[in-house]
Amino acid sequence: MTKGIPVKLRLTLGIAAVLAVGVPLAVHADTAADVKQQCGSCHALDHDYAKAAKHERAERKAPPLDFAGNKFRREWLYSWLQNPVRLRPAGVFPPAHAKPSADGDVVDTATLAKHPALDAAQAGKVADYLMTLTPFDALIAAETYQPGSIAQRMGQMNFGKFKGCDGCHQDAPDKGGVSGPELYTAWQRLQPAFISAYITQPAAWDPHTMMPVGDANAAAVHKLANYLKLIGEKQP
Repeated sequence: MTKGIPVKLRLTLGIAAVLAVGVPLAVHADTAADVKQQCGSCHALDHDYAKAAKHERAERKAPPLDFAGNKFRREWLYSWLQNPVRLRPAGVFPPAHAKPSADGDVVDTATLAKHPALDAAQAGKVADYLMTLTPFDALIAAETYQPGSIAQRMGQMNFGKFKGCDGCHQDAPDKGGVSGPELYTAWQRLQPAFISAYITQPAAWDPHTMMPVGDANAAAVHKLANYLKLIGEKQP
């Protein structure tokens, strides 16, 4: 589309496009630089990790954010950055935070880093920038999930007994596994289409994920998503 358009004109059009959506170019550039400096030491902000060997997963300090705009709800991100709470009870790579005890391995909480809190202005800028990171729009566009309903008991049985999700995830505080992120607030923080798309094919998002592929037919995936909706809407 841009072939044959002079470079100077293409740059002018690019600047105009940024200004058209109300984001001053200098501010956007400054925020991007700040995010890369402040967040990039722990979080991946591009998809280069996908090209690395699989043991890269063990070296992570925090989850990747390169597809944050496809994943999170902006309002949740803005709020969480001001008051961060732990979502992954055993960190991003649980074996690195385990210690033996009389009852077996337990999480060594002393090894888990705390996320810094941002003020409202900083949180707004960072959230806005992260929401521009959308390399997987095609995966979201291909989603057919429409939020529905499910009975509490059936959803709970499906999550635990039938699908075994509670081996890694919690569907209520302190109830379930700790090797994955808790899911009782997943509906508040994640976009519905992302929930369904990620359950269906987690490696399409992160090739080094520890998330297994379960029953990936649409009906089964949507049933799980509806359970996360049910329990998430009950959270304060």
